[in-house]
Amino acid sequence: MSADARDALRRLTAAFEEHLGAIATRRSDDDPAVDDAYEALGAAFLAYEDALDQEFAEGVPLVIDEDFEDDALDGHVAEDDDALDDDLDDFDLDR
Repeated sequence: MSADARDALRRLTAAFEEHLGAIATRRSDDDPAVDDAYEALGAAFLAYEDALDQEFAEGVPLVIDEDFEDDALDGHVAEDDDALDDDLDDFDLDR
């Protein structure tokens, strides 16, 4: 793995840690630290995926929310539990 992809992976791992930390220390349902960590995690994922594509013409077996890039700011906040459950119905988890 080249230095760019490895660095992107390091940043992605750190973004996962920050996201977990923000959720674990959430001060309210509208805690901006959680929103910031969500956005940083999405951006780090896209950067890692791009580095893999540029350097190796490879990707990862994960899909980011298609609306992330269009409305990353608080895009997940508007979803309720029923909508999230409906999203799960779109995935075949029995593979």
